[in-house]
Amino acid sequence: MHNTTRRPPRLLNLIVLSAIGPMALNIFFPSMPGMMEVFNTDYGTVQLALTLYLAALATAQLFVGPISDRTGRRPVVLWGMTVCMVGSLVCIFAPTIEILIGGRILQAVGACTGLVMGRTMIRDVHGLDKSASMIGYLTMVMVMAPMVSPALGAVLEEAFDWRAGFVLVLVVTAGILAVSYAILGETHKGPYRSESVGQMFGAFVILLRQSRFSRHALQISLSSSAFFAFLGGAPYVTIQLMGVTGIEYGLLFIVVGVTYMVGNFFTGRMSERWGADRLITLGTSVGVLGGAALVLFYVSGNLTPFTLFGGMGIIGFGNGLCLPSGTASAISADKNHIGAAAGLAGFMQMATGALSSYTVGVLLSDSALPLVVIMATSVALAFVVNLLGQRLRR
Repeated sequence: MHNTTRRPPRLLNLIVLSAIGPMALNIFFPSMPGMMEVFNTDYGTVQLALTLYLAALATAQLFVGPISDRTGRRPVVLWGMTVCMVGSLVCIFAPTIEILIGGRILQAVGACTGLVMGRTMIRDVHGLDKSASMIGYLTMVMVMAPMVSPALGAVLEEAFDWRAGFVLVLVVTAGILAVSYAILGETHKGPYRSESVGQMFGAFVILLRQSRFSRHALQISLSSSAFFAFLGGAPYVTIQLMGVTGIEYGLLFIVVGVTYMVGNFFTGRMSERWGADRLITLGTSVGVLGGAALVLFYVSGNLTPFTLFGGMGIIGFGNGLCLPSGTASAISADKNHIGAAAGLAGFMQMATGALSSYTVGVLLSDSALPLVVIMATSVALAFVVNLLGQRLRR
């Protein structure tokens, strides 16, 4: 027997639930160059702890969404936080880089439940434009975690060692699990589906055949791709090539978080008035401006840590406008498969991000050119996909 909550879930609970994934993703960035020495390996191998985290975060969402349609949202959240805690413990006691990467994969599998269920539970109880507004506010506050995590990770590493960041993730996840168990209500209104695994994944085929879902899911994937490429390449470019310290990197990263939050705030205030489509168009247009700025900085020889993060800040503002609206539109494509839509859209977003991050890591050597090209291309393609999608709909 499943009982639905009589009131919408508390936004603060959904914020911290959704934030654990980005926090675990970002907190170890400043430690990546140092881990090369700790584990006696190269940067490409250390970066697998990022790339495979993103890949696991993507793949697990394919299962989390349909399972929540079948069993309810609350059980998925509780099990997910438990798995994330186990993964954190593995990372803390990892004697080799291979075991550390395994722990990161477990972290991602557990943390993805917060990302998917945060969006899904909002859509369970709100309409499209209201959902875009709520997701905008959720991500505005949630982004505080990845914004401060690199700086916090750098401080913890200097004060203790590289394990301290994983200890913090473990403690925070345990707190989220306790709070969710105590107050998180069930929002799935039913019916609770009892399909086979094949039928559950058949929902993905149904969704992909719907142009409304496909274009929005592809747009948010490409818009996010620039950010994930930045995550994969910026530590190497700024720390190894430009000579900034880990703490300086963490402080510069705050610029990206602030601009993204501003975009989220604007979305939260204006989505019900302007509508999701207009905000997506505005956001993807701003993203193109940011990508063009990065290309100009590189070509003119003016690419510095400040201009690199400044260009990413423009892209971040654009993403703050288009990602909440694009996400709400994608998961609203089929009211009978909200959880599956959230999972599939999240998979596409994270899979594209993992590919971008990995490609940047492979191509980077003595120049920031691969990072700039991939970021600029991603935001340009997101703009084109949205534009073509709107024309085809008309």
